[in-house]
Amino acid sequence: MSRPGFVLEVDDRTPPLIVHNGEGFKLERFPLGTRVVYPPEALPPVRDVEEAIQNALLNPIDSEPLPELLTAGMRLTIAFDDISLPLPPMKKPDIRQRVIEAVLELAAQAGVDDVEIISANALHRRLTPNELRDIVGERVFRSFFPEGKLYNFDAEDRDNLSHLGQTRHGEDVEISKRAAESDLLVYVNVNLVAMDGGHKSTSIGLASYKSLKHHHNSQTMIHSRSFMDHKASKMHHSAWRMGEVLTQHVKVFQIETTLTNNIFGGPIEFLQKREWEWSLKDQASMLATKRTLDSAPAKLRHKIFSNVRANYELSGINAGAIEPVHEKTLEMVHRQHLVEVQGQADVGVIGVPYLGPYNVNSVMNPILAACMGMGYHFNSYRGNPIVRKDGALILYHPVPYEFSQLHHPSYVDFFEEVLSESTDPATIEAKFEKQYAEDPWYIHLYRTSYAYHGVHPFYMWYWISHCLDHCGDVVWVGGNRKTVERMGFRSASTLQDALEMVSHSVGRSPSITYLHNPPHLIADVR
Repeated sequence: MSRPGFVLEVDDRTPPLIVHNGEGFKLERFPLGTRVVYPPEALPPVRDVEEAIQNALLNPIDSEPLPELLTAGMRLTIAFDDISLPLPPMKKPDIRQRVIEAVLELAAQAGVDDVEIISANALHRRLTPNELRDIVGERVFRSFFPEGKLYNFDAEDRDNLSHLGQTRHGEDVEISKRAAESDLLVYVNVNLVAMDGGHKSTSIGLASYKSLKHHHNSQTMIHSRSFMDHKASKMHHSAWRMGEVLTQHVKVFQIETTLTNNIFGGPIEFLQKREWEWSLKDQASMLATKRTLDSAPAKLRHKIFSNVRANYELSGINAGAIEPVHEKTLEMVHRQHLVEVQGQADVGVIGVPYLGPYNVNSVMNPILAACMGMGYHFNSYRGNPIVRKDGALILYHPVPYEFSQLHHPSYVDFFEEVLSESTDPATIEAKFEKQYAEDPWYIHLYRTSYAYHGVHPFYMWYWISHCLDHCGDVVWVGGNRKTVERMGFRSASTLQDALEMVSHSVGRSPSITYLHNPPHLIADVR
């Protein structure tokens, strides 16, 4: 159920509003009549986390209690969401640590000693030992990592993949051999937003390129009407079909957790609040933070934001069979994030923050900035996009020419080689994807270093397909002109300039909707 009451219409009393702008933020005065969609306030957290975890494991949905599924001599595999969730990373202890420890305690009581724990990173980069430790905790790390029983999934290790068959649409289902041959696969999920979880956890997180290419492609993405609604998303339809095949071969015990919307605390707590609710202390913190960020060198700004840890708390946990568990999860996610919005606007405005799923402990390159704004935030809706068909989207981000050679080597070549020839997702897919997906050097870096798979930038570009198809114009406020133009967009110095640039298609007095996030929200557009 969406929650009314978090939509503001700008009038002459409205103060300047915070707009996320990469590793910083702007104070922006919006035109009168602009509709501002704020995230709902945080839900009350679970009072006793340990009790809630135990209750979920002992009283699951459409499944035997976990202790009844655990027997001596069995092969148990625990998989968990990788570092791409949650955003920002949560303060310790991570909820995945607490759940994994509870599962391991029950396994030990049952005499289960064949246990492996896998980071379900698919074609994402491998996690470093320290990153694994941050998620699973010191005790689990020390017990399993040195023995090679805690590790990253390797989607290019052909000897350790299992092909389980094809869906009724002819889609290959190929996943981790260890998971496929286990007597029980326990998946530990963090459902930060509505697109996470469900069959997406196992059939994507533990899958190879042979499987992923069936739904991570331009045609599937362009026809996915909001990735935040699995019933309207073609990508999710494919994942659900794969899940049907997977669960015919593997017994899966799904554990899904949801979090409150408490992200920002301490000196940047003002980012958690609506501007007219700021205390004098909040206003002083905001001004001091802005002065520091505006004057700080890029490396210092990056360090400041890299150290942010969110104040997330557990809002709910469910365990058992995948689909009924996910329905309960979505109910809680929608309670936390949905905001009712009446009608679409001529212009949508989105501030792109410093962090996305694929630049944790790294940098946000231009392709990731586009994916974050035009993929994730544009798709933060249910029902209809906030922008009408052929309307304009205005994004805030500096879009610097900055790449991590460690984490995103294929992105550099994609930006320079692929985008110089075409920005059309279908053309790019047909001409270049196979070359990058099978490139031996990219595969080597993915397997032995900490690089995203060679095909990953293609997926990020496909992610914006729906936005490209829907919006008539895309303008970046403050974006580096060269990087923005390489991606096929335009750059403006100010919001006023951007509105002037799109006036040919939306008129000089367009309706405007500004999505004021993060904290996270989903616009329930009627």
